[in-house]
Amino acid sequence: MMAERGVAVCHTTILRWVLRYVPEYEKRWARYVRPVSAAWRVDETAISIRGKNQYLYRAVDGRGKSVDHLLCADRSRDAAQAFFRKAVITCSGQWPRTVNLDGNAASHLALRLLGQEDARWRCVTVRDRQYLNNIIEQDHRAIKGRCASMLGFKSPQTAAITLSGIELAHRIRKGQFSIGGGSQRDLSLKQLWEGALSNVETTDRELTTQPSRLSTINAPELSGRGSIAHRDEKRGRRKQTARRPRKRSYGGGLYVLITPQGGQCWRYNYRFNGQHKTLALGQYPDISLEQARARHQAARRLLAAYGSRLEAILGDAKSRAELGPTFGPELTGAEVRYLMAKEWARFPDDILWRRSKLGLTMPSGDRDALATFMATGCREL
Repeated sequence: MMAERGVAVCHTTILRWVLRYVPEYEKRWARYVRPVSAAWRVDETAISIRGKNQYLYRAVDGRGKSVDHLLCADRSRDAAQAFFRKAVITCSGQWPRTVNLDGNAASHLALRLLGQEDARWRCVTVRDRQYLNNIIEQDHRAIKGRCASMLGFKSPQTAAITLSGIELAHRIRKGQFSIGGGSQRDLSLKQLWEGALSNVETTDRELTTQPSRLSTINAPELSGRGSIAHRDEKRGRRKQTARRPRKRSYGGGLYVLITPQGGQCWRYNYRFNGQHKTLALGQYPDISLEQARARHQAARRLLAAYGSRLEAILGDAKSRAELGPTFGPELTGAEVRYLMAKEWARFPDDILWRRSKLGLTMPSGDRDALATFMATGCREL
């Protein structure tokens, strides 16, 4: 980033910035941290410092949200006890309900000894299931991947602060903070940092309407028109107006697509002949949730029977009533019209034979109504 702006900076200068500002960043972001669940997955991973392995204790909850971390010199009982004590303090006294550990015997012993110090640890269920720890094993990648490109840590103090900064960035990426009481998805990354580093509590409206001066508070010569900060603000505004659409799923491939301009469209994603396709089900609020689910269920049955031709059957119908009368289970007038238009069905027996191939039956009363409907040219009586 500095090279793009034509500024030559030595890597040791960046290291001094990390050592100076990471502790302050952690304090600022801690004001907006969201609580984690009471199911912890604990594991340790090796970190090389001056050619020797030290161990980073980490914990995540059942949803993959980071709980806490601690860099220790070894994997002893004392190191595990120190991590558990720190994790409880970090979670504001919120005790875990279950803790899943790996095969390290020192961690199991540490929890048993903690139960003698505080009776609340005795209520914690300790598990040793390898598959439950897959989530934290995968979460280690975000930390170890950052460390792989470094020249190496020279002291435990430097390593601890640097790893804290990496953990903070990882938690921001996972959306573990609530700036202004809202969701991180509604704000850009620049707005999140502006809100977290401010000295006063901010709201979502203030973050989107008031520009921040934090980027130039220590360098007044970088502010003003034509400066680096001014160009960054213009780029941020352009990115904000060109944000990607968001999806809100309702199961079974049904979702509402929310565009950056505020439009909401019902969509149905399905797979046919190895290809992903999307069917438009109408606009919200013209099409309510109940109507969208009705069209979704009808589309799923028609997809199984007709494949990609279901769009021609549904047409512009916005509700189940607009698909025409119903004959038996899930047979509508729109499907009968389509079969007759394509000359696949001229008589009721043709449709009855087709439905028998799908494992569907039709009562005698519906057969008479179907015959009357086809005899009148698919006109409702």
